[in-house]
Amino acid sequence: MNTTASVIPSHSAPFAVQVVTKGTPDVDAICVPVLVNGSVHEALGVDADTLSRAGFSAKIGAVLTLPKNPVTVVATGIGEPGALTAAGIRDAAAAFAGATVHARRLAVLLAPVPNLDVAAAAAAVVEGVLLARYHFDLRTTPAASVPVEELVLVVDSAHEADAQSGADRGRVTARATMLARDLATSPAGMLTATRMADVAASLGAEFGFDVEVFDKQALVELGCGGLLGVNKGSVEPPRMIVMRYRPNGTSTGHLALVGKGIMYDSGGISLKPGDLSHSQMKNDMTGAADILGAMTTLTALGCPAEVTAYLMCTDNMPSGSAMQLGDVLVTRGGKTVEVLNTDAEGRLVMSDALVLAVEAGAEAIVDIATLTGACLRTFGTEIAGLMGNNEGILTQVEAAASATDEPVWRLPLPPRLRADLDSDIADLKNIGGVNAGSITAGLFLQEFVAGTPWAHIDIAGTAQAPAAGRWIPRGPTAFGTRLLVELALGFQSPAAN
Repeated sequence: MNTTASVIPSHSAPFAVQVVTKGTPDVDAICVPVLVNGSVHEALGVDADTLSRAGFSAKIGAVLTLPKNPVTVVATGIGEPGALTAAGIRDAAAAFAGATVHARRLAVLLAPVPNLDVAAAAAAVVEGVLLARYHFDLRTTPAASVPVEELVLVVDSAHEADAQSGADRGRVTARATMLARDLATSPAGMLTATRMADVAASLGAEFGFDVEVFDKQALVELGCGGLLGVNKGSVEPPRMIVMRYRPNGTSTGHLALVGKGIMYDSGGISLKPGDLSHSQMKNDMTGAADILGAMTTLTALGCPAEVTAYLMCTDNMPSGSAMQLGDVLVTRGGKTVEVLNTDAEGRLVMSDALVLAVEAGAEAIVDIATLTGACLRTFGTEIAGLMGNNEGILTQVEAAASATDEPVWRLPLPPRLRADLDSDIADLKNIGGVNAGSITAGLFLQEFVAGTPWAHIDIAGTAQAPAAGRWIPRGPTAFGTRLLVELALGFQSPAAN
């Protein structure tokens, strides 16, 4: 049985990725890509007319399995040659992986495709295959799908180096995403704030970033009243996990990442209803999980920016000592917050970290959080909300989202709605009115960044998928992990607005 007390399940999964230029790989199944109106590779053993008569179209995600001895061959559609992107390649690779759930050793013929970078295509194939076959299982009975143990990319010799580079990157980013999924899927009784800190410390030592853990007494000394207030109802102590990555050579800038780490969210005194959504609240720390996953990639991928990350971890529970409606919290820096809904807790724990990031001299701050149900109702489960105060950092987040196929959509932060957060007795209250819930949450967070370029990513909808599709499983998705990796790798200090 897997536990997160010491080892993360998929983090330790023994999968290998290699690139070859000749010969027939010794695998269980092989993917043969097929373009719309394109020639059919001889490895399929059939022609285009035969595929058509079998009902196969070459649209992205279409698959036709041709059982052969000793290797199963899978025709896999990759769409129109002029419209093919890395996202399409990733989706097609995922479809192949889904069609071969009993095969442990897979291969993909990665022939040159017009207008598509070979390294990008190789990375997308690796991500698509590994992420589609991701599985977290605490059962003692065998799973329906077996893990991928080996993935072989077959390429022309002229493209071997590029394919290897891309495959290596894809393996790193897929591993990080599976790690974040493991964390978000782990039951809250297994993955407490304390254990999250232990996992971060272990990963930091392995992947080349520094980790500093702040316990309850240290948080008191820092004046982190937001995190401490939310933790009041819990028997589990809080943890602030600060991670620091520094590049070799000159830095392109200092990026701070802030993650909501609510290990389980009952709603506190403002108790959530006892429905299925309540049982999913172990994933309310997905923002923190995404950041921890992303941090494991920075050394391997040679990130040129300095990155400091803050994971604000606690559960939110009702009890005789819990935070009450009407309480006033004093956050880091002294700003006071009147609590009118204990289920609006994510913004409270992140407020302390935003102030600390400003104090640390970050040139830009990006926070990521399962923050508001309003964002889920606005964008559904495939698009995250994006807000911020600086065009430079917002544009960088959008570019990273586009590159990784983790889409975001901007919402405004109209100053006139700030009045909805006015309190009669404190600097602000933790909820606005009945409308524009995602926006007023963003306006709340903006109060703590002191004008530093800042972007807020609300992943309340995208953190949990109701059904499996493409390379995204049913359940916690780790949406945002690859986005943050891409952001950090390309980060440039933004100019002030």
